[in-house]
Amino acid sequence: MIPFNKPYLTGKETKYIEEAVASGKISGNGIFTQKCQKFFEDTYGFKKALLTTSCTDALEMCALLADINAGDEVIVPSYTFVSSALAFVRQGARIIFADSYPDNPNIDADKIEKLITEKTKAIVVVHYAGIACDMEKILEIAEKYNLILIEDAAQAIDSYYTFKDGTKKALGGIGHLGAFSFHETKNIISGEGGMLTVNDDRFINRSEIIWEKGTNRSMFFRGEINKYGWVDTGSSFLPSEVISAFLWAQLENIDDIQHNRLKIWNRYYEGLKNNPKISLPVIPDFATNNAHMFYIVCNELESRTELIKRLKENNILAVFHYLSLHKSEYYLQKHDERALPNSDHFEDCLLRLPLFYELSEAEQEKVIRIINEF
Repeated sequence: MIPFNKPYLTGKETKYIEEAVASGKISGNGIFTQKCQKFFEDTYGFKKALLTTSCTDALEMCALLADINAGDEVIVPSYTFVSSALAFVRQGARIIFADSYPDNPNIDADKIEKLITEKTKAIVVVHYAGIACDMEKILEIAEKYNLILIEDAAQAIDSYYTFKDGTKKALGGIGHLGAFSFHETKNIISGEGGMLTVNDDRFINRSEIIWEKGTNRSMFFRGEINKYGWVDTGSSFLPSEVISAFLWAQLENIDDIQHNRLKIWNRYYEGLKNNPKISLPVIPDFATNNAHMFYIVCNELESRTELIKRLKENNILAVFHYLSLHKSEYYLQKHDERALPNSDHFEDCLLRLPLFYELSEAEQEKVIRIINEF
């Protein structure tokens, strides 16, 4: 069986975990946590990076930092994982779902402004498949209405956006706040794990406090205060050193991992680009490709269902992705369904192909051949 995903190990994960355990500091915010956070700040220009136990945790921190309260409205794309909305629902917000573009699953920037009301507090963008949303246009909208812009960059490690003036910025480093995932299905992994990025100075100090269960403990350990206490809301968001040690082994090899994933992505593209029965990923001029995912879009649900079956018969696991959140059982208990046809189209027709570091060329050629034959 060719699996959809296979976690890649660099070979140093257990070595660094042993070092973390031997250090006697395994509860979090030790040497490996700090090395990882410094790597992200130095490499991608994030003002502040804080590792978390998941991307969901990072999004929940975003909701707290944005001061989301009952009655606030938050604009979120419907075609995304539930955490993109749930983090704000837990604070009492009403989610206003936005549609995707017709040709790619990212939030349609041209449809955001009409969703804004006097109750709107934040916009959440999701960089689907690691491909940037139109951040310059969305930034202008957020600034015009004084809204918090949050990037769900769960899939977007090592991916960039280029502004019209030529400035290039890493995804997760453009909005006020960002959230990343290091789940085993991502490019860079730690089993479970995530990261909050803070790009606005006004949120930096408070982000550390929320991260440390509402205490100013980090300031105490830096010697900035002589005792620490409970000063704000928060939770236990920081991961153990075991998770951070695993992540550090991955970060040391990020260039190799990315190079290999891009080779696989490009091989898919070349092998499938002349197939008239499917659509391939669209990468706008302003975006780079981090090879997080390779997907195809079939013409209708029935074709995708039959193709999944055909691939499975040939021992290949290909999977669909999100169910539109605006049609979810939980959401419809409180709200009427809205018409978001593009999101629904991707729900019915998008299919993700196997993509992982150790996928061989022969295995990949088999996937391509069966799709083209079908």
